[in-house]
Amino acid sequence: MENTLSAIDAVIAKGPYSDTWASLSRYQTPAWYRDLKFGIFIHWGVYSVPAFSSEWYPRCMYMQGSKEYEHHRAVYGPQKDFGYKDFIPMFRAEKFDPAAWAALFAEAGAKYVVPVAEHHDGFQMYRSGLSHWNAYEMGPRRDVLGELSAACRARGLVTGCSSHRVEHWFFMGHGREFDSDIHEPLRRGDFYWPAMPEPDFHDLFSEPAPSREFMEDWLLRCCELVDRYRPRIVYFDWWIEHSAVKPWLKKFAAYYYNRAAEWGTEAVITYKHDAFLFGCAVPDVERGQFAEMKPYFWQTDTSVALNSWCYTENNQYRPAGDIVRDLVDIVSKNGCLLLNVGPKADGTFAEEDRAILAEIGAWMKVNGEAVYGARTWRKFGEGPTQIVEGQFSDGIQKNFTSRDFRFTTRNGALYVFCMKQSEDGAYCVASLGEQDASRQANFHGIIRRVQVLGTDEEPVWSRGAEGLRVRTAYRSDKPIVLKVTID
Repeated sequence: MENTLSAIDAVIAKGPYSDTWASLSRYQTPAWYRDLKFGIFIHWGVYSVPAFSSEWYPRCMYMQGSKEYEHHRAVYGPQKDFGYKDFIPMFRAEKFDPAAWAALFAEAGAKYVVPVAEHHDGFQMYRSGLSHWNAYEMGPRRDVLGELSAACRARGLVTGCSSHRVEHWFFMGHGREFDSDIHEPLRRGDFYWPAMPEPDFHDLFSEPAPSREFMEDWLLRCCELVDRYRPRIVYFDWWIEHSAVKPWLKKFAAYYYNRAAEWGTEAVITYKHDAFLFGCAVPDVERGQFAEMKPYFWQTDTSVALNSWCYTENNQYRPAGDIVRDLVDIVSKNGCLLLNVGPKADGTFAEEDRAILAEIGAWMKVNGEAVYGARTWRKFGEGPTQIVEGQFSDGIQKNFTSRDFRFTTRNGALYVFCMKQSEDGAYCVASLGEQDASRQANFHGIIRRVQVLGTDEEPVWSRGAEGLRVRTAYRSDKPIVLKVTID
Protein backbone atom coordinates (compact mmCIF):
# COMPACT_ATOMS: atom_id res chain seq x y z
CA MET A 1 0.00 0.00 0.00
CA GLU A 2 1.06 3.62 -0.51
CA ASN A 3 2.60 5.11 2.61
CA THR A 4 0.53 8.14 3.58
CA LEU A 5 -0.70 9.32 6.95
CA SER A 6 -4.31 8.88 5.85
CA ALA A 7 -3.62 5.31 4.74
CA ILE A 8 -2.04 4.57 8.12
CA ASP A 9 -5.05 6.02 9.92
CA ALA A 10 -7.35 3.88 7.76
CA VAL A 11 -5.57 0.68 8.79
CA ILE A 12 -5.77 1.70 12.43
CA ALA A 13 -9.48 2.52 12.12
CA LYS A 14 -10.23 -0.99 10.84
CA GLY A 15 -8.85 -2.58 14.02
CA PRO A 16 -8.54 -4.84 15.94
CA TYR A 17 -6.13 -2.44 17.69
CA SER A 18 -6.55 1.30 18.07
CA ASP A 19 -3.79 3.75 18.94
CA THR A 20 -4.47 3.86 22.68
CA TRP A 21 -2.64 2.15 25.51
CA ALA A 22 -5.93 0.62 26.63
CA SER A 23 -6.37 -1.10 23.28
CA LEU A 24 -2.70 -2.05 22.87
CA SER A 25 -2.69 -3.58 26.36
CA ARG A 26 -4.65 -6.51 24.94
CA TYR A 27 -1.48 -7.59 23.15
CA GLN A 28 -0.10 -11.05 23.95
CA THR A 29 3.47 -12.13 23.24
CA PRO A 30 3.28 -14.84 20.52
CA ALA A 31 4.23 -18.38 21.51
CA TRP A 32 6.44 -18.69 18.42
CA TYR A 33 8.62 -15.83 19.63
CA ARG A 34 8.93 -17.36 23.09
CA ASP A 35 10.10 -20.60 21.45
CA LEU A 36 12.97 -19.13 19.38
CA LYS A 37 15.28 -18.10 22.28
CA PHE A 38 18.32 -17.13 20.20
CA GLY A 39 18.60 -14.57 17.42
CA ILE A 40 21.20 -12.66 15.43
CA PHE A 41 21.35 -8.86 15.34
CA ILE A 42 23.34 -7.20 12.52
CA HIS A 43 24.89 -3.72 12.59
CA TRP A 44 26.13 -3.02 9.08
CA GLY A 45 26.16 0.27 7.25
CA VAL A 46 28.19 3.23 6.05
CA TYR A 47 29.87 3.41 9.49
CA SER A 48 31.49 0.05 8.65
CA VAL A 49 33.76 1.84 6.15
CA PRO A 50 35.88 3.85 8.61
CA ALA A 51 35.65 0.86 11.01
CA PHE A 52 36.93 3.04 13.82
CA SER A 53 35.77 3.21 17.44
CA SER A 54 32.10 2.23 16.98
CA GLU A 55 28.91 2.69 14.98
CA TRP A 56 28.63 6.15 16.57
CA TYR A 57 31.48 7.34 14.35
CA PRO A 58 29.15 9.56 12.25
CA ARG A 59 28.20 11.52 15.35
CA CYS A 60 31.58 11.61 17.00
CA MET A 61 33.57 12.57 13.87
CA TYR A 62 31.84 15.96 14.15
CA MET A 63 32.54 16.38 17.87
CA GLN A 64 35.56 18.64 18.09
CA GLY A 65 38.31 17.15 20.23
CA SER A 66 36.99 13.59 20.19
CA LYS A 67 39.22 10.72 19.11
CA GLU A 68 36.94 10.17 16.10
CA TYR A 69 37.22 13.84 15.11
CA GLU A 70 41.01 13.74 15.24
CA HIS A 71 41.17 10.36 13.49
CA HIS A 72 38.95 11.61 10.69
CA ARG A 73 41.02 14.72 10.06
CA ALA A 74 44.26 12.70 10.10
CA VAL A 75 43.02 9.96 7.73
CA TYR A 76 40.41 11.65 5.51
CA GLY A 77 40.98 15.38 5.91
CA PRO A 78 38.82 18.23 7.26
CA GLN A 79 35.12 17.51 7.69
CA LYS A 80 34.19 20.36 5.36
CA ASP A 81 36.05 18.59 2.54
CA PHE A 82 35.30 14.96 3.42
CA GLY A 83 32.12 14.47 5.39
CA TYR A 84 30.26 11.36 6.46
CA LYS A 85 28.29 11.29 3.20
CA ASP A 86 31.56 10.80 1.32
CA PHE A 87 31.91 7.32 2.80
CA ILE A 88 28.81 6.15 0.91
CA PRO A 89 30.58 5.46 -2.44
CA MET A 90 33.18 3.49 -0.45
CA PHE A 91 30.48 1.25 1.01
CA ARG A 92 30.34 -1.19 -1.90
CA ALA A 93 29.49 -4.47 -0.12
CA GLU A 94 31.13 -6.25 -3.04
CA LYS A 95 31.35 -9.60 -1.20
CA PHE A 96 27.88 -9.53 0.36
CA ASP A 97 26.36 -13.01 -0.02
CA PRO A 98 22.97 -13.17 1.73
CA ALA A 99 22.68 -16.95 1.29
CA ALA A 100 26.08 -17.46 2.95
CA TRP A 101 25.07 -15.15 5.79
CA ALA A 102 21.85 -17.06 6.35
CA ALA A 103 23.77 -20.36 6.39
CA LEU A 104 26.23 -18.94 8.94
CA PHE A 105 23.42 -17.82 11.24
CA ALA A 106 21.55 -21.11 10.93
CA GLU A 107 24.70 -23.08 11.74
CA ALA A 108 25.17 -20.88 14.80
CA GLY A 109 21.83 -22.14 16.08
CA ALA A 110 19.98 -18.85 15.63
CA LYS A 111 16.25 -19.01 15.00
CA TYR A 112 15.60 -15.36 14.15
CA VAL A 113 17.53 -12.56 12.46
CA VAL A 114 17.13 -8.80 13.00
CA PRO A 115 19.20 -6.64 10.61
CA VAL A 116 19.48 -2.91 11.27
CA ALA A 117 17.28 -1.32 8.61
CA GLU A 118 18.29 2.24 9.48
CA HIS A 119 20.74 3.34 12.11
CA HIS A 120 21.17 6.76 13.72
CA ASP A 121 23.17 7.92 10.70
CA GLY A 122 20.03 8.00 8.54
CA PHE A 123 21.22 5.70 5.76
CA GLN A 124 18.55 3.15 4.88
CA MET A 125 19.76 -0.39 4.20
CA TYR A 126 16.74 -1.10 2.00
CA ARG A 127 14.84 0.17 -1.01
CA SER A 128 12.77 3.17 0.01
CA GLY A 129 10.25 5.47 -1.59
CA LEU A 130 10.79 8.11 1.08
CA SER A 131 14.47 8.95 0.68
CA HIS A 132 17.13 8.50 -1.97
CA TRP A 133 19.78 8.00 0.72
CA ASN A 134 19.51 4.23 0.74
CA ALA A 135 21.57 1.16 -0.16
CA TYR A 136 19.44 0.39 -3.22
CA GLU A 137 20.23 3.69 -4.89
CA MET A 138 23.70 4.40 -3.45
CA GLY A 139 26.72 2.50 -2.17
CA PRO A 140 26.00 -1.23 -2.64
CA ARG A 141 23.04 -0.48 -4.95
CA ARG A 142 21.27 -3.51 -3.52
CA ASP A 143 18.20 -3.99 -1.37
CA VAL A 144 20.24 -5.39 1.49
CA LEU A 145 17.34 -5.91 3.89
CA GLY A 146 15.16 -7.49 1.21
CA GLU A 147 17.82 -9.88 -0.07
CA LEU A 148 18.92 -10.95 3.40
CA SER A 149 15.35 -11.42 4.63
CA ALA A 150 14.56 -13.66 1.67
CA ALA A 151 17.72 -15.74 2.20
CA CYS A 152 17.01 -16.16 5.92
CA ARG A 153 13.42 -17.18 5.34
CA ALA A 154 14.63 -19.78 2.84
CA ARG A 155 16.64 -21.23 5.74
CA GLY A 156 13.58 -21.30 7.99
CA LEU A 157 14.70 -18.34 10.07
CA VAL A 158 12.20 -15.77 11.35
CA THR A 159 13.08 -12.30 10.10
CA GLY A 160 12.69 -8.89 11.64
CA CYS A 161 14.35 -5.48 11.40
CA SER A 162 15.39 -2.64 13.64
CA SER A 163 14.89 1.10 13.33
CA HIS A 164 17.15 3.58 15.09
CA ARG A 165 15.81 6.46 13.05
CA VAL A 166 14.43 8.53 15.92
CA GLU A 167 17.95 9.27 17.22
CA HIS A 168 18.74 10.89 13.85
CA TRP A 169 16.91 13.95 15.18
CA PHE A 170 20.15 14.98 16.91
CA PHE A 171 22.78 12.55 15.65
CA MET A 172 24.54 14.84 13.18
CA GLY A 173 23.94 18.04 15.15
CA HIS A 174 27.53 18.67 16.22
CA GLY A 175 28.44 19.23 12.58
CA ARG A 176 26.69 22.60 12.74
CA GLU A 177 29.09 23.83 15.40
CA PHE A 178 32.05 24.37 13.07
CA ASP A 179 32.92 24.52 9.38
CA SER A 180 31.82 21.09 8.13
CA ASP A 181 29.68 19.68 5.34
CA ILE A 182 26.65 19.84 7.66
CA HIS A 183 25.22 23.30 7.18
CA GLU A 184 22.06 25.14 6.24
CA PRO A 185 19.82 24.77 4.44
CA LEU A 186 18.75 21.33 5.69
CA ARG A 187 15.40 20.15 4.40
CA ARG A 188 13.29 17.07 4.84
CA GLY A 189 14.74 14.35 2.65
CA ASP A 190 18.31 15.61 3.01
CA PHE A 191 20.73 13.01 4.39
CA TYR A 192 21.79 15.08 7.41
CA TRP A 193 18.37 16.63 8.14
CA PRO A 194 17.47 17.78 10.77
CA ALA A 195 20.82 17.75 12.71
CA MET A 196 19.34 19.36 15.82
CA PRO A 197 21.29 20.20 19.00
CA GLU A 198 22.00 17.14 21.11
CA PRO A 199 19.56 16.76 24.03
CA ASP A 200 19.99 15.47 27.53
CA PHE A 201 19.46 11.76 26.90
CA HIS A 202 18.07 11.26 30.41
CA ASP A 203 15.45 14.02 30.15
CA LEU A 204 12.28 12.64 28.57
CA PHE A 205 11.08 16.20 27.96
CA SER A 206 14.34 17.64 26.61
CA GLU A 207 14.26 20.43 24.04
CA PRO A 208 14.27 20.82 21.18
CA ALA A 209 11.78 17.98 21.10
CA PRO A 210 11.28 16.02 17.86
CA SER A 211 8.97 18.05 15.64
CA ARG A 212 5.72 16.91 14.09
CA GLU A 213 7.34 16.95 10.65
CA PHE A 214 10.16 14.70 11.83
CA MET A 215 7.81 12.30 13.60
CA GLU A 216 5.52 12.05 10.57
CA ASP A 217 8.57 11.09 8.52
CA TRP A 218 9.58 8.59 11.23
CA LEU A 219 6.15 6.95 11.20
CA LEU A 220 6.06 6.72 7.41
CA ARG A 221 9.50 5.08 7.35
CA CYS A 222 8.51 2.54 10.00
CA CYS A 223 5.27 1.66 8.22
CA GLU A 224 7.10 1.38 4.91
CA LEU A 225 9.35 -1.26 6.50
CA VAL A 226 6.29 -3.17 7.71
CA ASP A 227 4.51 -3.11 4.36
CA ARG A 228 7.52 -3.81 2.17
CA TYR A 229 9.26 -6.51 4.21
CA ARG A 230 6.61 -7.89 6.60
CA PRO A 231 9.02 -8.29 9.54
CA ARG A 232 7.78 -10.56 12.33
CA ILE A 233 9.83 -8.55 14.84
CA VAL A 234 10.53 -4.80 14.97
CA TYR A 235 13.23 -3.58 17.34
CA PHE A 236 13.53 0.04 18.48
CA ASP A 237 16.47 1.70 20.19
CA TRP A 238 16.15 3.67 23.40
CA TRP A 239 15.20 7.25 22.46
CA ILE A 240 11.65 6.37 21.44
CA GLU A 241 10.97 6.91 25.15
CA HIS A 242 11.03 10.71 24.61
CA SER A 243 7.66 12.19 25.55
CA ALA A 244 7.17 13.71 22.09
CA VAL A 245 7.39 10.26 20.49
CA LYS A 246 4.66 8.57 22.59
CA PRO A 247 1.64 9.37 20.34
CA TRP A 248 3.56 8.14 17.30
CA LEU A 249 4.58 4.93 19.04
CA LYS A 250 0.94 4.14 19.69
CA LYS A 251 0.10 4.80 16.06
CA PHE A 252 2.88 2.57 14.82
CA ALA A 253 2.03 -0.28 17.21
CA ALA A 254 -1.64 -0.22 16.23
CA TYR A 255 -0.74 -0.11 12.54
CA TYR A 256 1.80 -2.94 12.82
CA TYR A 257 -0.36 -5.22 14.95
CA ASN A 258 -3.35 -4.62 12.67
CA ARG A 259 -1.34 -5.39 9.55
CA ALA A 260 -0.07 -8.60 11.16
CA ALA A 261 -3.63 -9.61 12.00
CA GLU A 262 -4.65 -8.83 8.42
CA TRP A 263 -1.86 -11.10 7.15
CA GLY A 264 -2.72 -13.89 9.60
CA THR A 265 0.48 -13.54 11.61
CA GLU A 266 1.49 -12.28 15.04
CA ALA A 267 3.94 -9.42 15.47
CA VAL A 268 6.54 -8.48 18.08
CA ILE A 269 7.86 -5.04 19.04
CA THR A 270 10.84 -4.85 21.40
CA TYR A 271 11.61 -1.68 23.33
CA LYS A 272 13.84 -0.36 26.11
CA HIS A 273 13.13 1.32 29.43
CA ASP A 274 9.50 2.46 29.62
CA ALA A 275 9.01 3.61 26.05
CA PHE A 276 5.85 1.50 25.76
CA LEU A 277 3.24 1.04 28.43
CA PHE A 278 4.07 -2.27 30.07
CA GLY A 279 2.25 -5.16 28.42
CA CYS A 280 1.89 -3.53 24.99
CA ALA A 281 5.18 -4.90 23.62
CA VAL A 282 8.25 -6.89 24.74
CA PRO A 283 10.82 -5.21 27.02
CA ASP A 284 14.50 -5.40 26.07
CA VAL A 285 17.61 -4.99 28.22
CA GLU A 286 20.63 -3.66 26.32
CA ARG A 287 23.91 -5.41 27.13
CA GLY A 288 22.55 -6.80 30.38
CA GLN A 289 20.01 -9.05 32.01
CA PHE A 290 17.80 -9.54 35.03
CA ALA A 291 18.99 -10.99 38.32
CA GLU A 292 15.77 -12.94 38.89
CA MET A 293 13.18 -14.78 36.79
CA LYS A 294 10.38 -12.61 35.41
CA PRO A 295 6.71 -13.58 34.95
CA TYR A 296 6.74 -11.80 31.58
CA PHE A 297 8.82 -12.58 28.50
CA TRP A 298 11.77 -10.30 27.76
CA GLN A 299 14.83 -9.98 25.52
CA THR A 300 18.49 -9.11 25.94
CA ASP A 301 20.42 -7.59 23.07
CA THR A 302 24.18 -7.72 23.27
CA SER A 303 27.15 -8.08 20.94
CA VAL A 304 30.08 -10.41 20.32
CA ALA A 305 32.28 -7.34 20.93
CA LEU A 306 32.27 -5.31 24.11
CA ASN A 307 33.37 -2.02 22.56
CA SER A 308 31.23 -1.73 19.45
CA TRP A 309 28.15 -3.01 17.66
CA CYS A 310 29.73 -2.65 14.22
CA TYR A 311 32.98 -4.06 12.90
CA THR A 312 36.03 -2.09 13.94
CA GLU A 313 39.65 -3.00 13.45
CA ASN A 314 40.26 -3.44 17.17
CA ASN A 315 37.11 -5.11 18.45
CA GLN A 316 37.31 -6.58 21.95
CA TYR A 317 35.59 -9.95 21.51
CA ARG A 318 33.83 -11.89 24.23
CA PRO A 319 34.57 -15.61 24.71
CA ALA A 320 31.89 -17.84 23.21
CA GLY A 321 31.55 -19.69 26.52
CA ASP A 322 30.57 -16.48 28.31
CA ILE A 323 27.91 -15.77 25.68
CA VAL A 324 26.50 -19.29 26.01
CA ARG A 325 26.30 -18.94 29.80
CA ASP A 326 24.49 -15.63 29.37
CA LEU A 327 22.06 -17.31 26.97
CA VAL A 328 21.36 -20.06 29.49
CA ASP A 329 20.88 -17.62 32.36
CA ILE A 330 18.52 -15.46 30.27
CA VAL A 331 16.42 -18.39 29.01
CA SER A 332 16.08 -19.75 32.56
CA LYS A 333 14.62 -16.38 33.58
CA ASN A 334 11.99 -16.30 30.80
CA GLY A 335 13.99 -14.37 28.24
CA CYS A 336 15.72 -14.66 24.88
CA LEU A 337 19.05 -13.45 23.53
CA LEU A 338 19.60 -11.31 20.43
CA LEU A 339 23.34 -11.48 19.69
CA ASN A 340 24.90 -8.89 17.42
CA VAL A 341 27.61 -9.36 14.80
CA GLY A 342 29.13 -6.64 12.64
CA PRO A 343 30.23 -7.45 9.09
CA LYS A 344 33.05 -5.59 7.37
CA ALA A 345 32.18 -3.00 4.73
CA ASP A 346 32.79 -5.51 1.93
CA GLY A 347 30.21 -7.94 3.36
CA THR A 348 32.57 -10.46 4.96
CA PHE A 349 32.85 -11.38 8.62
CA ALA A 350 35.99 -11.28 10.73
CA GLU A 351 37.39 -14.67 11.71
CA GLU A 352 36.66 -13.89 15.36
CA ASP A 353 32.94 -13.43 14.61
CA ARG A 354 32.84 -16.68 12.67
CA ALA A 355 34.69 -18.60 15.38
CA ILE A 356 32.33 -17.37 18.11
CA LEU A 357 29.24 -18.27 16.07
CA ALA A 358 30.70 -21.70 15.26
CA GLU A 359 31.33 -22.45 18.94
CA ILE A 360 27.83 -21.40 19.91
CA GLY A 361 26.39 -23.50 17.08
CA ALA A 362 28.32 -26.59 18.13
CA TRP A 363 26.99 -26.25 21.69
CA MET A 364 23.43 -25.67 20.48
CA LYS A 365 23.52 -28.78 18.28
CA VAL A 366 24.13 -30.85 21.40
CA ASN A 367 22.02 -28.97 23.92
CA GLY A 368 19.37 -27.15 21.89
CA GLU A 369 16.54 -29.35 23.14
CA ALA A 370 16.99 -27.70 26.56
CA VAL A 371 16.76 -24.21 25.03
CA TYR A 372 14.41 -24.02 22.04
CA GLY A 373 10.78 -24.04 23.07
CA ALA A 374 11.77 -24.32 26.73
CA ARG A 375 9.79 -22.80 29.55
CA THR A 376 10.73 -21.79 33.06
CA TRP A 377 10.70 -24.12 36.04
CA ARG A 378 9.52 -23.15 39.55
CA LYS A 379 12.85 -21.36 40.03
CA PHE A 380 15.48 -20.21 37.53
CA GLY A 381 18.47 -21.72 39.29
CA GLU A 382 20.66 -21.98 42.34
CA GLY A 383 24.23 -21.24 43.36
CA PRO A 384 26.44 -18.59 44.90
CA THR A 385 27.08 -16.40 41.86
CA GLN A 386 25.01 -13.21 41.81
CA ILE A 387 24.10 -11.58 38.50
CA VAL A 388 24.47 -7.81 38.29
CA GLU A 389 21.11 -6.60 37.03
CA GLY A 390 20.58 -3.91 34.42
CA GLN A 391 21.85 -2.63 31.13
CA PHE A 392 25.52 -2.28 30.10
CA SER A 393 26.64 -4.96 32.53
CA ASP A 394 27.74 -7.60 30.02
CA GLY A 395 31.39 -6.69 30.54
CA ILE A 396 31.24 -7.74 34.20
CA GLN A 397 32.77 -11.19 34.58
CA LYS A 398 30.29 -13.51 36.26
CA ASN A 399 32.73 -16.19 37.51
CA PHE A 400 30.25 -19.06 37.77
CA THR A 401 31.20 -22.02 39.96
CA SER A 402 30.41 -25.74 39.77
CA ARG A 403 27.67 -25.10 42.34
CA ASP A 404 25.80 -22.77 39.97
CA PHE A 405 22.88 -24.34 38.08
CA ARG A 406 20.09 -23.10 35.84
CA PHE A 407 16.80 -24.85 35.02
CA THR A 408 14.38 -25.10 32.10
CA THR A 409 11.53 -27.47 31.27
CA ARG A 410 10.31 -28.87 27.97
CA ASN A 411 8.13 -31.82 26.89
CA GLY A 412 7.88 -33.16 30.45
CA ALA A 413 11.62 -33.12 31.12
CA LEU A 414 13.57 -30.92 33.52
CA TYR A 415 16.92 -29.66 32.25
CA VAL A 416 19.73 -28.72 34.63
CA PHE A 417 22.55 -26.58 33.24
CA CYS A 418 25.80 -27.02 35.13
CA MET A 419 27.26 -23.56 34.56
CA LYS A 420 30.88 -24.55 35.19
CA GLN A 421 32.58 -27.92 34.99
CA SER A 422 33.61 -29.38 38.32
CA GLU A 423 37.13 -30.73 38.72
CA ASP A 424 36.00 -34.32 39.37
CA GLY A 425 32.80 -34.32 37.28
CA ALA A 426 30.60 -34.44 40.40
CA TYR A 427 27.62 -32.11 40.91
CA CYS A 428 25.06 -31.70 43.66
CA VAL A 429 21.79 -29.96 42.78
CA ALA A 430 20.25 -28.93 46.09
CA SER A 431 16.92 -27.92 44.56
CA LEU A 432 16.27 -31.56 43.58
CA GLY A 433 16.85 -33.05 47.02
CA GLU A 434 14.42 -35.50 48.65
CA GLN A 435 11.89 -34.40 51.25
CA ASP A 436 13.59 -34.22 54.62
CA ALA A 437 12.14 -34.69 58.10
CA SER A 438 11.17 -31.03 58.36
CA ARG A 439 9.22 -31.34 55.10
CA GLN A 440 11.00 -28.25 53.80
CA ALA A 441 12.58 -29.78 50.70
CA ASN A 442 12.23 -27.90 47.42
CA PHE A 443 11.09 -30.79 45.26
CA HIS A 444 8.88 -33.84 45.92
CA GLY A 445 8.84 -35.45 42.47
CA ILE A 446 10.15 -38.93 41.68
CA ILE A 447 13.29 -38.91 39.53
CA ARG A 448 13.40 -41.87 37.14
CA ARG A 449 16.46 -41.13 35.04
CA VAL A 450 19.32 -38.66 34.59
CA GLN A 451 21.06 -38.24 31.24
CA VAL A 452 23.88 -36.02 30.04
CA LEU A 453 23.15 -34.36 26.71
CA GLY A 454 25.84 -35.03 24.13
CA THR A 455 26.80 -38.46 25.42
CA ASP A 456 25.40 -41.99 25.67
CA GLU A 457 26.79 -42.25 29.18
CA GLU A 458 24.44 -43.28 31.98
CA PRO A 459 25.87 -41.14 34.76
CA VAL A 460 26.02 -42.34 38.34
CA TRP A 461 23.43 -40.50 40.36
CA SER A 462 21.73 -40.63 43.73
CA ARG A 463 19.30 -38.53 45.64
CA GLY A 464 19.21 -37.53 49.26
CA ALA A 465 18.11 -34.69 51.48
CA GLU A 466 21.15 -32.67 50.43
CA GLY A 467 20.26 -32.83 46.73
CA LEU A 468 20.56 -34.75 43.47
CA ARG A 469 24.13 -35.95 43.14
CA VAL A 470 25.45 -36.72 39.66
CA ARG A 471 28.88 -37.83 38.53
CA THR A 472 29.78 -37.75 34.84
CA ALA A 473 32.88 -38.30 32.76
CA TYR A 474 31.68 -35.69 30.25
CA ARG A 475 33.80 -32.53 30.12
CA SER A 476 33.10 -29.19 28.48
CA ASP A 477 34.24 -25.58 28.80
CA LYS A 478 30.59 -24.57 28.35
CA PRO A 479 27.50 -25.54 30.38
CA ILE A 480 26.92 -29.29 30.72
CA VAL A 481 23.22 -30.15 30.54
CA LEU A 482 21.52 -32.87 32.59
CA LYS A 483 18.19 -34.15 31.36
CA VAL A 484 16.12 -35.27 34.33
CA THR A 485 13.09 -37.51 33.74
CA ILE A 486 10.50 -37.11 36.49
CA ASP A 487 7.25 -38.81 37.48
